[in-house]
Amino acid sequence: MKMNLANIQAALKEEGIDCWVIYDFQGKNPIMGHFLKTKFMTTRRVFLVIPAGGEPTLLGSRVDYDTLQSFPYRKIFYVGWQEMESRLRELLGVARVIGMDYSPLCALPVVSRVDAGTVELIQSWDKQVVSAGNVFQSAAAAWPAPVLAAHLEDCRRVAAIKDEAFQFIADRLRSGQPVTEYDAQHFIMERFSQEGLWTAYPPVVAVNAHSGDPHYTPEAGRHAPIHKGDWILIDLWAKQPDYQFVYADMTWVAFAGPTPSAKQQEVFEVVKGGRDKAIAFLQEQAGRQTALEGWQVDDVTRDYIGQAGYGDYFIHRTGHSLSPGDHVHGAGVNIDNLETHDTRRLSPGIGFTIEPGVYLPEFGVRLEINVYMDETGPRVTTPIQQEIIRLDV
Repeated sequence: MKMNLANIQAALKEEGIDCWVIYDFQGKNPIMGHFLKTKFMTTRRVFLVIPAGGEPTLLGSRVDYDTLQSFPYRKIFYVGWQEMESRLRELLGVARVIGMDYSPLCALPVVSRVDAGTVELIQSWDKQVVSAGNVFQSAAAAWPAPVLAAHLEDCRRVAAIKDEAFQFIADRLRSGQPVTEYDAQHFIMERFSQEGLWTAYPPVVAVNAHSGDPHYTPEAGRHAPIHKGDWILIDLWAKQPDYQFVYADMTWVAFAGPTPSAKQQEVFEVVKGGRDKAIAFLQEQAGRQTALEGWQVDDVTRDYIGQAGYGDYFIHRTGHSLSPGDHVHGAGVNIDNLETHDTRRLSPGIGFTIEPGVYLPEFGVRLEINVYMDETGPRVTTPIQQEIIRLDV
């Protein structure tokens, strides 16, 4: 990914950080990988020092000289640990507050990528080490305008394929032909290919009890048939096939018949209410001087579902980051105060999902939408399911 130095340095100044030190050893820090795209893995310690003002500098071993040549900014090299420490200390200079890929008490494992010993090394030079979580988000998770435009188009196409998949199931059932979760998954993948869309992982088509497992995915040797009267959940995600683009990611539910059960309707309404509470909270808080943090939105949704009596069945965070990259779970803030206490900000230019779910032994409901934060507040980029789809079978 091309480094957006202006965004990074603006975030450093906003956070009161003098410079960001990204550290990697043998390719173990994926945060370094966002900026250091090399054909071969570096074998020795490497540091990328990005000051709040001025040019970034890459400090690497002479052993990795050729590997590091593609980095577009200043590069200096060391031989031996003494020279490495000396040159790194010179690069830090009078900088006092150092941002690192570190999370106090490992509250955010996705941010905490630097080992304790390297943090101690920096601290031994009378430096204060703080988390660079919000800085990295501004660098890796913000959407440029062309990416937002592409995402909106991808949401339209993915939503249309979702409708086609439900119709494919209904047509098979109505005509008496057998149809399985795997058949519907294969149909979706074929339509992605025809539309020029790409995904690193196949979609979820889950029937009845399978929909009560948040990470169930049908496979060639493990899937269920779909019958009339079944509950069906489809979770699908795809994007244009380039690293810079962002996934369109959505989950909808349907009943194969005219009348879902009272329990299915009740759970649907609870999950829908939790989702809508999150949207309303984001809209109400738009324009505040202090940006919201991911955990706050999770609390709103989780409290609503808990008060409805289903809190014990809402077993994952409310949403995940959406950002440029190959993975549907992005590099920015998650809507999470369950799995982690995510204090990263919901700042303009970043995106995420809102996808509360209630998972019972007999069936599950998850309703997933995508949200982009612009300068005026939240913008929902996907269709919003308001009623259970009733398949004409």
